[in-house]
Amino acid sequence: MFTPRTRAAGVVAALTLVTAACGAAPSTQQTTQASEGGVNAATATSAADFGGMEKLVEAAKKEGNLHVIALPPNWANYGEIIEKFQAKYGIKIESETPDAASADEINAVKTRKGQDRAPDVLDLGKSFAISGAAEGLFAPYKVEAFDKIPEGQKETTGLWVNDYGGYVSIGCDAKKITNCPTSFADLLKPEYKGKVAMNGNPTKAGSAFAGVYAAALANGGSFDDIQPGIDFFKKLKDAGNYNPVETTPATIEKGETQISIDWDYNNAAYAPQMTAKGIDWKVNIPSDGKYFEMYAQAINKDAPHPAAARLWQEYLYSAEGQNLFLKGFARPVLLPTMTTEGTVDQALADALPPVDGTPEFPSTEQQEAAKAKLATGWDAAISG
Repeated sequence: MFTPRTRAAGVVAALTLVTAACGAAPSTQQTTQASEGGVNAATATSAADFGGMEKLVEAAKKEGNLHVIALPPNWANYGEIIEKFQAKYGIKIESETPDAASADEINAVKTRKGQDRAPDVLDLGKSFAISGAAEGLFAPYKVEAFDKIPEGQKETTGLWVNDYGGYVSIGCDAKKITNCPTSFADLLKPEYKGKVAMNGNPTKAGSAFAGVYAAALANGGSFDDIQPGIDFFKKLKDAGNYNPVETTPATIEKGETQISIDWDYNNAAYAPQMTAKGIDWKVNIPSDGKYFEMYAQAINKDAPHPAAARLWQEYLYSAEGQNLFLKGFARPVLLPTMTTEGTVDQALADALPPVDGTPEFPSTEQQEAAKAKLATGWDAAISG
């Protein structure tokens, strides 16, 4: 759901409905609906601008559709989230290209401007959320829970807001790997020759970007210095351990991926899927490189369904939506507040992969610098 990320996932046909009106501009009817009752949905910055949540729901139902991109159904439980939203509001979600990366989402916003098939909302790695906001691609919007979201996890006007996240982890097929790695240092061992993969290219995919950042922290780097992470993957490649095949459930099932560096919620979600296929998929948070990051939500400034886009955001940040992320092993941004308020599903929270310590986060400037360093250094390190 990159940013850097290739979303590893199969497509659920019932949820993947690519719009037929490719290239069509938003209709006059849509524009009129967006402004009915004196409310311009495209410029509304909160539910209050509609006259409250009931009016927002009414406006979104009139639009009747929501177009999303890069939301694989087995990524952070998006399949169930989409189903529940459709059932609750009667709004049809058109989910296109679920395995796209965040970079593809940004490109779709730019190239489909003025088209019905432009994405209404985006789920992005934070560095892409930051750059997209700087380019003026997003609409400011504050969900009802906005004030409960910690500082540093949101842009002050709501251009982007972090929603859910996880730790970089190492997944391992314990039936094929005798000793599953528990650290980045382990990954350099000769026994893992040709076996260490990632979920995407770190210049495009958030999970892979985070994997390089975590490797940097494990090898003397810092939030200010991702270069040791790049150097680590060059060593991994030179040792013959790096596997360039991007992780998907299919590659795990086929045995093509036996070790994967990915978000803990992805690796944790693979485990029950693979158990049914006779694969024992184990998950470890690397002891020498703990890195936590959240994905951010944003609304396309030129969303063809602006009211539905805003209702989608409200749903994701509701207790129901946040618990659905938790069901997919993702750690929702409102988890601390929900724990205090008693709205969290505690059984789901207890099922999260255990990790010690309190996560720290790179600043906007540090992430942008790391992204720039990867853009110039990754290909040379891996292909050189």
